[in-house]
Amino acid sequence: MKIPPLYTLERYQKFKRQHIDKKVTAQKCTAVMKQKRISNNDNSCKETNTFILAAEKEVKSVCNGQGVYNKQSNFTESKKKFRLVICKLRKQARKPKCEYRGTCLTNRIIVVSCEQGLPVHYAGDHI
Repeated sequence: MKIPPLYTLERYQKFKRQHIDKKVTAQKCTAVMKQKRISNNDNSCKETNTFILAAEKEVKSVCNGQGVYNKQSNFTESKKKFRLVICKLRKQARKPKCEYRGTCLTNRIIVVSCEQGLPVHYAGDHI
């Protein structure tokens, strides 16, 4: 197997930290966002973040035969449906007190960007 370039590996590591965690619950959004240090590039509170409740290999498989590539959008959609937790910033919350409200969704198709067989960007989800 060909080893992906360092840039792709770094993007994948960030994707994994920000989006893959099968233990997150809607009630734990604030704690998990803080623990994983998820914020905007300017270090302000991130408005919304989605966690995929699955093992790393399940999510990686979307880029390796378990997804459908869309040439027009350049994204890959999962064939399998996933459970998600969406963490949304509570109104008026500012650093260092970023507080989040979580929502659990089930049976969602995830949409990602793939590079070298690795998911590197979460583009969204749908039924």
